[in-house]
Amino acid sequence: MIKIAIDAMGGDFGPAPIVEGVLQALSEASFEAILVGKRAEIEPLVPKGLESRISYEEASDVFDMDEMATDALKRKDSSIYKAIELVRNGSADAVVSAGHSGATMSLATLRIGRLDGVSRPPIATLMPTIIRGKKTLVLDVGANVDCKPEHLFEFAVMSEAYAQQILHIEKPKISLLSNGEEDCKGNETSKAAFELLKKMDNFVGNAEGNQVFDGSVDIIVCDGFVGNILLKTAEGVSGAISKIIKRNVKESAIAMIGAVLLNRVFKKLKNDVDYDEYGGAPLLGVKKCTIISHGKSSPKAIKNAIFQSIKFSKSNINEQIISKLESYNQ
Repeated sequence: MIKIAIDAMGGDFGPAPIVEGVLQALSEASFEAILVGKRAEIEPLVPKGLESRISYEEASDVFDMDEMATDALKRKDSSIYKAIELVRNGSADAVVSAGHSGATMSLATLRIGRLDGVSRPPIATLMPTIIRGKKTLVLDVGANVDCKPEHLFEFAVMSEAYAQQILHIEKPKISLLSNGEEDCKGNETSKAAFELLKKMDNFVGNAEGNQVFDGSVDIIVCDGFVGNILLKTAEGVSGAISKIIKRNVKESAIAMIGAVLLNRVFKKLKNDVDYDEYGGAPLLGVKKCTIISHGKSSPKAIKNAIFQSIKFSKSNINEQIISKLESYNQ
């Protein structure tokens, strides 16, 4: 049975929503959970009778969100360090953390290790599109703010493997985020990356920002600086639109009636753009599955992050990444 190490202390709201998410996941999927953190705070949140499926790893320290990621290696008693170590030594197959994303990324890269041929592990996330049931995979969204062309090429190779293994897209359309669709557009880094990406059969060229959401491509590659701005902007726009709709509905009785009639439509829209539906973002290119969740994750988000980790751990994605990179380096 797959074992998942969960940083139970890392989220913004303490262990309660994280443990509740683990309990929800256990009710729907077959896995063993290792809750890492202060057992005295965690154990009272777990109902009796789950001893065979939940174990504990004591960690007396919590790595706070406002601390420097580079200090994570020194904090060997922190919950995120010990969760990563469980994966490193083979006691767990994957790790899920809603804690400090930089610390999680640094520890996973340095302690679990990178796959052969991977220079920079990127964070990948799924973005909603106007086509029902279709998402766009975007990476990197924050792990590497300064990238060389070869790093962007590696991101594309890793994303192709993820799309094939996890999203079950046989021939994903891969694009490079730029300021225009024309081959000549972009800065010096993206132009050089464009030339490298032409080696890939599934590369379809540059993509503009609107193509993240129109469903015309399956994968969009960019550096972590641009990708993180894109992600935070999309989250902000989604929240702003929701508030604008609610404000305008309250100002008109007719609008309120219309809103009631469109209630199911609004619920579907919320599900399409709701972060909780995805749960977390995988760090690609490390030897074991690492899922990075938002600090404000709800129980539902944690549950879905765990589902992601199970699916990832059962796949052959890492073998495929290594094989693809080797084939391009020959």
